[in-house]
Amino acid sequence: MIQIISDYGGMLLKAMGQTLLLTLLGLLFACILGLLFGILSVMRSKVCNVIAAIFVNVVRGVPLIVLAYFIYFGIPYGFNNILNMKFTLTALQAGTAALALNCGAYMAEIIRGGIQAVDPGQMEAARSLGLPYWRALQRVVLPQAIKIMIPSIINQFIITLKDSSILSVIGFPELVNTAKNVVAISFKSLQTWAVVAIMYLIVILILSRISKWLEKRLSYDGKLIMGRGKVHRRRKLKNA
Repeated sequence: MIQIISDYGGMLLKAMGQTLLLTLLGLLFACILGLLFGILSVMRSKVCNVIAAIFVNVVRGVPLIVLAYFIYFGIPYGFNNILNMKFTLTALQAGTAALALNCGAYMAEIIRGGIQAVDPGQMEAARSLGLPYWRALQRVVLPQAIKIMIPSIINQFIITLKDSSILSVIGFPELVNTAKNVVAISFKSLQTWAVVAIMYLIVILILSRISKWLEKRLSYDGKLIMGRGKVHRRRKLKNA
């Protein structure tokens, strides 16, 4: 294993960088899709609810590997042979799109749950003060929902990071694809995959620690705000 690290460590670290890049890009666009369809799912319009439900159910019902093949091979084929247009996608573009769609469906549910977890009275109070629906959602509900959603979002980041290994099937030079090349060159399968497993484990443990720290931090902030509110009410009663 030490020989694998000394001979191919730089190659594997570069591949891990590509994996993290792909994951971050996928999560960034997934957050945009998740926010869009998450808000559509909590609106009072039945049409918006149906659109969000179709997106979530269809995307979650298709395996990521099938989605990756469809985007990387199927979409360019459709443009080139059916529409007579010259169109190509790089492995990074197709991988980002596949991860964004797959992760976006789960993010939509996370955001929907986060918004619905906020006390409905918050929206009613904001509307009673004259704020339009969208302004109340932006200024009052979403900031509170984000605190609830952050641990779940980081957990989804971990899942997306592990799912990125599937995209080796379209030739993207992420960690698993690079490890296959290292095995083909060195003929040391056990040591190579052990190093890859340790690399994944280190990154995921770091992200898990960040998630736990944020969860405790946000929980502490909430208790602190509640405690200040109680002290403030007590002072009011004493002054009265």
